Amino acid sequence: MLKTTEQERQHILDYMSDQVSDEKVEFIQKVYSEQLHSLRHDIWDVHTNRDRWWVITNPTNLYSQQQFPNMDLALTFHVGLCLRIPSSERQSLADLNIEPLMACWRTFQEATDALSQAEEVEDFQAIGMRCREALITLVHIAQDLISIPEDTPKRSDFRGWSGLVADVVLHGSSHRERRGLLKSSAENSWKFTNWLTHAREAHFNDAEAALASTELTLSLFTTALIRHIRGVPDRCPSCGSQRLSPERGFHTADPETLFERPVCQKCGWVGAPVIVPPSPIKPDKAAADSDCVIMDRPLRQFPVGRSPTKEDE
Repeated sequence: MLKTTEQERQHILDYMSDQVSDEKVEFIQKVYSEQLHSLRHDIWDVHTNRDRWWVITNPTNLYSQQQFPNMDLALTFHVGLCLRIPSSERQSLADLNIEPLMACWRTFQEATDALSQAEEVEDFQAIGMRCREALITLVHIAQDLISIPEDTPKRSDFRGWSGLVADVVLHGSSHRERRGLLKSSAENSWKFTNWLTHAREAHFNDAEAALASTELTLSLFTTALIRHIRGVPDRCPSCGSQRLSPERGFHTADPETLFERPVCQKCGWVGAPVIVPPSPIKPDKAAADSDCVIMDRPLRQFPVGRSPTKEDE
């Protein structure tokens, strides 16, 4: 049995209550944890008065142990399901905790959507323009989030502002390489998207490269800015763990205002709550009502060299 915090256990209990409200949890324990790429998937063995379930996190989903008797099989299916989710069912921007940086990501999403219809040089140039607009929107928003020194660049000077923002949110010798990555990414994406905007021989791969470089820059600056304005430490001040997660909620004295604070998943330390501004993007109405996926029939094994027939269905 792996160590868990009360917050982790409560999250699983709340999830079970939401997904299988007609069942009562009688036993729960975390049995395995595995890091895949940038995500850590925890597997919980949950027994109810009716069934046994595997509950796997990031994103949280549950699988019947009758259909998935093997834990490794459930994890493999879970990871594959995450990779195969259609783009129309993926998280919308409103589901991402990146307020107040959604505007630049919304512009970037428009550029990404345009790629599927791009065929001619003018289409690829237009994608470069949208990427350029997303980068400028990023520094416009950043100017309202950080403490601005007296001598500042012009408002739409992306190169000047990106360097200034990197210096503010990642200051100090310990962040030198991280700060350098932000600056070099910003410089390269800006140069390339500006070139693409006017490139008469632009083709599909150039538009893909512009989107990739722009997304990297937006991601790096979004992470750095969010951690800076919400006071997220590099490590837990109490136990030194890096297992810090955001927690959101409302204060009883101010039920209309959303707050967020960092929480240590190892020792339970909590940071100071910070106000989260309202999201400018409405949630996707087409999103599924539930993240829960339950297979209609058990997986079957077919002899080597034989394909399934109608009798197998």
